[in-house]
Amino acid sequence: MLYAIGDVHGELELLDELLEKLSPGEGDRLVFLGDYVDRGPDPRGVVDRLLALRERVPCTFLLGNHESMFLDFLGFRGDRYFGGDAFLTNGGDRTLASYGWFDALRTGEPFRLPEAHRRFFEDCVLWHEDGDYVFVHAGLAEETLRSGDVHWALRRSRPEDLLWNRTTGDLPHKLGVTIVYGHTPRHDLQVRWNPPFSIGIDTGAVYGGPLTAIRLPDETLIQTRARGRV
Repeated sequence: MLYAIGDVHGELELLDELLEKLSPGEGDRLVFLGDYVDRGPDPRGVVDRLLALRERVPCTFLLGNHESMFLDFLGFRGDRYFGGDAFLTNGGDRTLASYGWFDALRTGEPFRLPEAHRRFFEDCVLWHEDGDYVFVHAGLAEETLRSGDVHWALRRSRPEDLLWNRTTGDLPHKLGVTIVYGHTPRHDLQVRWNPPFSIGIDTGAVYGGPLTAIRLPDETLIQTRARGRV
């Protein structure tokens, strides 16, 4: 079976609960829609768990806007460096704390992101195609949605569209596939938010909602407990 998993945001306990419910095994494929870090209590633990998971189950990891900000903050992408204040005010302080960045700052020791984690972040992809589904973190460029050519639409969309867009779920398109995305948390999740064109599965786990996966192609939702919205 094919499963897509929404934004985890450092919620390791919910990730473990969801994986226990999914119990992925032989023949299963998992697509994670990005935003593994920031805001939640254990971003580093989430990445550790995902690294272990891909050793036994085929996994695709999409880049989220929060991973993009983290890489920019650490200076891994040259002139695309993302300013510190913006990263920190978007929950980046939780990620830095989980990796010991503040400890290194206090002691004056050089900070080093674990090499396996650096490779994980740098290897995350901007989109993934599987049969009649296209997976993105946020969305596609609005002007591409009526093109009728999904491959052109993906190539035409800038990283900023794929990582930050918040309109794809509300707009019709003619791309001949179903777009599955995260990024924009919704309280009133609908499997086909914009039938039959797009499915948004970020249910705000880090804000007290459940962590959500969707099984495809039957579009069955699998969710953790919700802990109450804050």
